[in-house]
Amino acid sequence: MTRRSHTAHYPDALPALPPRSRGVIALFEENCTVCMLCARECPDWCIYIDSHKETVPPAAPGGRERSRNVLDRFAIDFALCMYCGICIEVCPFDALFWSPEFEYAETDIHELTHERDRLRDWMWTVPPPPAADPAGEEPKELGAARKAAEKAEKAEKAEAAARAARGSGAGEGDA
Repeated sequence: MTRRSHTAHYPDALPALPPRSRGVIALFEENCTVCMLCARECPDWCIYIDSHKETVPPAAPGGRERSRNVLDRFAIDFALCMYCGICIEVCPFDALFWSPEFEYAETDIHELTHERDRLRDWMWTVPPPPAADPAGEEPKELGAARKAAEKAEKAEKAEAAARAARGSGAGEGDA
Protein backbone atom coordinates (compact mmCIF):
# COMPACT_ATOMS: atom_id res chain seq x y z
CA MET A 1 0.00 0.00 0.00
CA THR A 2 2.97 2.29 0.43
CA ARG A 3 4.24 1.77 -3.12
CA ARG A 4 2.70 2.98 -6.34
CA SER A 5 1.00 0.33 -8.43
CA HIS A 6 2.73 -0.81 -11.58
CA THR A 7 0.61 -1.48 -14.64
CA ALA A 8 2.14 -3.80 -17.21
CA HIS A 9 1.12 -2.87 -20.74
CA TYR A 10 0.79 -6.48 -21.86
CA PRO A 11 0.62 -6.54 -25.63
CA ASP A 12 3.45 -4.04 -25.91
CA ALA A 13 5.60 -5.35 -23.04
CA LEU A 14 5.71 -9.11 -22.44
CA PRO A 15 5.68 -10.21 -18.80
CA ALA A 16 8.81 -11.64 -17.18
CA LEU A 17 7.76 -15.21 -16.44
CA PRO A 18 9.52 -17.59 -14.03
CA PRO A 19 11.87 -19.99 -15.86
CA ARG A 20 9.73 -23.14 -15.46
CA SER A 21 6.26 -21.57 -15.70
CA ARG A 22 3.34 -23.65 -16.96
CA GLY A 23 1.82 -22.37 -20.16
CA VAL A 24 0.75 -25.06 -22.57
CA ILE A 25 1.55 -28.76 -23.08
CA ALA A 26 4.05 -29.55 -25.82
CA LEU A 27 4.50 -32.92 -27.58
CA PHE A 28 7.84 -34.50 -28.51
CA GLU A 29 6.36 -36.86 -31.08
CA GLU A 30 9.47 -38.99 -31.57
CA ASN A 31 9.24 -40.24 -27.97
CA CYS A 32 5.52 -41.07 -28.08
CA THR A 33 4.88 -44.82 -28.20
CA VAL A 34 1.07 -44.46 -28.17
CA CYS A 35 0.83 -46.19 -24.80
CA MET A 36 -2.28 -44.06 -24.02
CA LEU A 37 -1.30 -43.53 -20.38
CA CYS A 38 -1.72 -39.77 -20.66
CA ALA A 39 -5.24 -40.09 -22.09
CA ARG A 40 -6.27 -42.70 -19.51
CA GLU A 41 -4.99 -40.73 -16.53
CA CYS A 42 -6.37 -37.35 -17.63
CA PRO A 43 -9.18 -36.40 -15.21
CA ASP A 44 -10.86 -34.23 -17.86
CA TRP A 45 -10.50 -36.67 -20.78
CA CYS A 46 -9.23 -33.83 -22.94
CA ILE A 47 -6.50 -35.83 -24.76
CA TYR A 48 -7.48 -37.58 -27.98
CA ILE A 49 -5.15 -40.22 -29.44
CA ASP A 50 -5.63 -42.34 -32.55
CA SER A 51 -3.15 -44.90 -33.83
CA HIS A 52 -2.77 -47.95 -36.00
CA LYS A 53 -0.56 -51.02 -35.88
CA GLU A 54 2.23 -51.47 -38.39
CA THR A 55 4.34 -54.57 -38.92
CA VAL A 56 8.10 -54.21 -38.86
CA PRO A 57 10.22 -56.73 -40.80
CA PRO A 58 12.54 -58.94 -38.76
CA ALA A 59 15.91 -57.44 -37.82
CA ALA A 60 17.78 -60.68 -38.52
CA PRO A 61 17.09 -63.44 -41.05
CA GLY A 62 14.84 -66.09 -39.58
CA GLY A 63 13.38 -63.67 -37.03
CA ARG A 64 9.72 -62.89 -36.67
CA GLU A 65 7.89 -59.77 -37.68
CA ARG A 66 7.10 -57.29 -34.93
CA SER A 67 4.20 -54.91 -34.69
CA ARG A 68 4.33 -51.38 -33.35
CA ASN A 69 1.84 -48.59 -32.84
CA VAL A 70 2.05 -45.59 -35.13
CA LEU A 71 0.61 -42.27 -33.99
CA ASP A 72 -2.12 -40.94 -36.28
CA ARG A 73 -3.65 -38.22 -34.11
CA PHE A 74 -2.64 -36.57 -30.85
CA ALA A 75 -4.83 -33.65 -29.81
CA ILE A 76 -5.45 -31.78 -26.58
CA ASP A 77 -8.61 -29.77 -26.00
CA PHE A 78 -7.38 -26.80 -23.99
CA ALA A 79 -10.98 -25.66 -23.44
CA LEU A 80 -11.35 -28.71 -21.16
CA CYS A 81 -7.78 -28.99 -19.82
CA MET A 82 -7.30 -27.94 -16.21
CA TYR A 83 -3.48 -27.81 -16.50
CA CYS A 84 -2.93 -30.31 -13.70
CA GLY A 85 0.13 -31.87 -15.37
CA ILE A 86 -0.85 -35.46 -14.64
CA CYS A 87 -0.35 -36.39 -18.31
CA ILE A 88 3.21 -35.06 -18.19
CA GLU A 89 3.99 -36.90 -14.96
CA VAL A 90 2.66 -40.30 -16.09
CA CYS A 91 4.35 -40.29 -19.51
CA PRO A 92 7.04 -42.98 -19.20
CA PHE A 93 8.88 -41.90 -22.36
CA ASP A 94 9.13 -38.12 -21.82
CA ALA A 95 6.93 -37.19 -24.76
CA LEU A 96 4.99 -34.39 -23.00
CA PHE A 97 6.47 -31.21 -21.52
CA TRP A 98 5.35 -27.87 -20.12
CA SER A 99 6.00 -24.99 -22.48
CA PRO A 100 6.01 -21.40 -21.21
CA GLU A 101 3.87 -20.29 -24.18
CA PHE A 102 0.70 -18.63 -22.94
CA GLU A 103 -0.50 -16.73 -26.00
CA TYR A 104 -2.75 -19.26 -27.70
CA ALA A 105 -6.13 -17.61 -27.32
CA GLU A 106 -8.74 -18.27 -30.01
CA THR A 107 -11.94 -16.48 -30.95
CA ASP A 108 -13.89 -19.75 -31.18
CA ILE A 109 -13.87 -22.33 -28.39
CA HIS A 110 -13.79 -25.15 -30.96
CA GLU A 111 -10.38 -23.96 -32.14
CA LEU A 112 -8.85 -24.64 -28.72
CA THR A 113 -8.41 -28.29 -29.67
CA HIS A 114 -4.81 -28.29 -30.86
CA GLU A 115 -3.51 -31.14 -33.00
CA ARG A 116 -0.04 -32.66 -32.92
CA ASP A 117 1.53 -30.24 -35.40
CA ARG A 118 0.74 -27.28 -33.13
CA LEU A 119 1.81 -29.22 -30.04
CA ARG A 120 5.07 -30.12 -31.81
CA ASP A 121 5.74 -26.45 -32.62
CA TRP A 122 5.51 -25.60 -28.92
CA MET A 123 8.16 -28.22 -28.14
CA TRP A 124 10.88 -25.86 -29.33
CA THR A 125 9.91 -23.31 -26.66
CA VAL A 126 10.44 -25.75 -23.78
CA PRO A 127 13.39 -24.60 -21.67
CA PRO A 128 16.16 -27.09 -20.88
CA PRO A 129 15.91 -28.82 -17.52
CA PRO A 130 17.74 -27.18 -14.63
CA ALA A 131 21.31 -28.32 -14.06
CA ALA A 132 21.81 -31.06 -11.51
CA ASP A 133 22.91 -30.02 -8.06
CA PRO A 134 26.67 -30.61 -7.85
CA ALA A 135 26.36 -31.50 -4.16
CA GLY A 136 23.42 -33.84 -4.79
CA GLU A 137 23.39 -37.61 -5.22
CA GLU A 138 24.23 -39.08 -8.59
CA PRO A 139 21.19 -40.52 -10.38
CA LYS A 140 20.97 -44.31 -10.06
CA GLU A 141 20.82 -44.68 -13.83
CA LEU A 142 24.19 -42.98 -14.27
CA GLY A 143 25.77 -45.09 -11.53
CA ALA A 144 24.47 -48.30 -13.11
CA ALA A 145 25.68 -47.24 -16.55
CA ARG A 146 29.11 -46.34 -15.18
CA LYS A 147 29.43 -49.72 -13.39
CA ALA A 148 28.45 -51.56 -16.57
CA ALA A 149 30.99 -49.56 -18.61
CA GLU A 150 33.75 -50.24 -16.05
CA LYS A 151 32.91 -53.95 -16.01
CA ALA A 152 33.01 -54.10 -19.81
CA GLU A 153 36.33 -52.21 -19.85
CA LYS A 154 37.87 -54.65 -17.30
CA ALA A 155 36.64 -57.63 -19.31
CA GLU A 156 38.10 -56.14 -22.49
CA LYS A 157 41.47 -55.53 -20.80
CA ALA A 158 41.52 -59.06 -19.38
CA GLU A 159 40.71 -60.49 -22.81
CA ALA A 160 43.47 -58.42 -24.43
CA ALA A 161 45.94 -59.57 -21.76
CA ALA A 162 44.90 -63.19 -22.31
CA ARG A 163 45.39 -62.81 -26.08
CA ALA A 164 48.81 -61.24 -25.51
CA ALA A 165 49.78 -64.08 -23.14
CA ARG A 166 48.68 -66.71 -25.66
CA GLY A 167 50.59 -64.90 -28.42
CA SER A 168 53.84 -64.59 -26.45
CA GLY A 169 53.52 -68.10 -24.96
CA ALA A 170 53.16 -69.70 -28.40
CA GLY A 171 56.27 -67.92 -29.67
CA GLU A 172 58.44 -69.07 -26.70
CA GLY A 173 57.39 -72.73 -26.97
CA ASP A 174 58.29 -72.92 -30.68
CA ALA A 175 61.85 -71.60 -30.23
